[in-house]
Amino acid sequence: MIRTFLAIIIPVLIGTAALAAEDNKTRFPAPQTEAGRLTIYSTTDLAAMKPLIEDFQKASPDVAIDYIEYLTNELNALASEACRKEEPLGDLLLSSSVDQLLKLANDGCAEAHTSLETARVADWANWRDEVFGFTYEPAVFVYNTRLVPPAEVPRTHVELADLLRERLEYYRGRVGTYDIRLSGIGYLLAFNDARQTTTVFGRLLESMARASAVARCCTGEILEEVAKGNLYIGYNMLGSYAYEAALRHPDLRVVVPRDYTLVLSRGALIPKGAKGADLGARFLDYLLSERGQSIARTNAFYFTETGGLPPDVDGPQNLKESGIAQPIRIGPALLAVQDRAQRQRFIEDWSQSLIELNSPAWTRE
Repeated sequence: MIRTFLAIIIPVLIGTAALAAEDNKTRFPAPQTEAGRLTIYSTTDLAAMKPLIEDFQKASPDVAIDYIEYLTNELNALASEACRKEEPLGDLLLSSSVDQLLKLANDGCAEAHTSLETARVADWANWRDEVFGFTYEPAVFVYNTRLVPPAEVPRTHVELADLLRERLEYYRGRVGTYDIRLSGIGYLLAFNDARQTTTVFGRLLESMARASAVARCCTGEILEEVAKGNLYIGYNMLGSYAYEAALRHPDLRVVVPRDYTLVLSRGALIPKGAKGADLGARFLDYLLSERGQSIARTNAFYFTETGGLPPDVDGPQNLKESGIAQPIRIGPALLAVQDRAQRQRFIEDWSQSLIELNSPAWTRE
């Protein structure tokens, strides 16, 4: 069943994504006379990237930017096909599914780039000077304070599993997470959850299945459902999006799990043969620079490796010093995440546990 699903959905993703390109595009005209145009294909919401793009243009006022948004699997399918045809997709790719970017680089689809700014990147966030991490984002729990009593707020993965077992009827159909068949970032986080501890992951997956957890494609969709009260808890949400949603919705709270916290760094890659590779490299250097990181910290992604947590986030004072942060290293181990046979087995096991034993989670779409 899952093999057939994947065989059907991937060509559909390519066709649908290609047709939707203009609908997904936002143009940022050059503030001064245009001397160059940078095309960025990205899975990051425009709201998060807009402050960075506009600040970059202050330093490079002659550069116009086309920003084109896709879901992770859509972007990966398009980039892979473009690379196969030796027709580079834009000048810079940005994706939260760093495993997909790593696979593209390993397949010869990336340009190497070195500079003073890339030299500042932590070892765990740089692979072969081809894929660079430029954010520091924990995977968090989100809950609605009107619907989750203070005594029931889970602060570890085990506590969440136990809560769903003990309060099964109350939380039935009220917990949201990624559908890893559709979401590249959802798959990456679930795969790394399983690597942390198979026992805890299996226990949590079983509890979520019993509680008819709702599977969705995207972070934003789950966060909005929690804010509305249709869902009570969101699991494995990206910290930046979760915190931004909490700023807009006073009933939302963000919890950094205390047993371990997966930390993702969004990746950047310059496509091999990109026409505007020089502009892609210039924007990449900006993202990695102190100035770019400062704007990201205050206006876009909020969390940093060395800083404390943003206000009102329930968690340790400092993620790195607490010892609970588990960064997803941008390195060869991520190639296993994209191994076709292993990916298929993992998705099949996940689906049988969470979806096929729990049809309401799929039909709630």
